[in-house]
Amino acid sequence: MTATDPALTALAHSWSALSLLHSRIETRIERALQAAHGLSVREYSLLDVLSRQHDGEGGHLQMRQVAEAVVLSQSATTRLVTRLEDRGLLARYLCPTDRRGIYTDVSESGRVLLEEARPTNDAALRAALDEAALDPQLAPLVTAMEQLDASPRLLGQPA
Repeated sequence: MTATDPALTALAHSWSALSLLHSRIETRIERALQAAHGLSVREYSLLDVLSRQHDGEGGHLQMRQVAEAVVLSQSATTRLVTRLEDRGLLARYLCPTDRRGIYTDVSESGRVLLEEARPTNDAALRAALDEAALDPQLAPLVTAMEQLDASPRLLGQPA
């Protein structure tokens, strides 16, 4: 394949469309969450991922797993956890069975904020997808996204 290969050109156009859809969705959600709840998309995503943890076997995520789930580097995730902890939305504590491990849990105020923000997030996502579905270039991606089986394993979260 060469750089002018039609298959590569089509792939590049598809990637551009996917990137555009992601950007539109993230921008819409970011504006809505910031305006209504003072949360960024990343902060909401982190609270959401951590709220799905449980105390059973394999129920707590390692920072590497959290970073993968929120699509950030481990260092950026750690800084984000620290900011939310400083706001009282998260709490860290030592793993009771391995003192080297540190768990991060959503605090009660973090859970309240997350539950208040969830409908805002969902409505902004729906609005962004509805708008994108009107664009012939993005409509197939919206359809594909709506048909995805978003299992917890796919999203890097405990099952």
